[in-house]
Amino acid sequence: MPAQPLLAPSTARTPASATRTAFLTAKDAAEYLGLSPHTLYVWRHRRQGPPSFRMGPRGRVMYRLEALDAWVREQEQADSRSNTALNPLNARPQERPARFPGA
Repeated sequence: MPAQPLLAPSTARTPASATRTAFLTAKDAAEYLGLSPHTLYVWRHRRQGPPSFRMGPRGRVMYRLEALDAWVREQEQADSRSNTALNPLNARPQERPARFPGA
């Protein structure tokens, strides 16, 4: 079963509208993620953030909706507050080596 978008659409989709919402412009992707378009621009320049690509003869920067959702899930898993396996408070304490062995 395909993953559901993080934000549910407010209206039912027709095949044409599904195609339009499967790809988002940088402005729409920024709005979807709750970021500024400038942040996405900087991330793209630094090769960070969600994956994007250029589409069409004008080379417009686009984002796949499913790629944005997958990127958000990756961010959640990389955060120790969301992923208890990464929480340092759940790790076993490490033993300190003896400062003066044999003393």
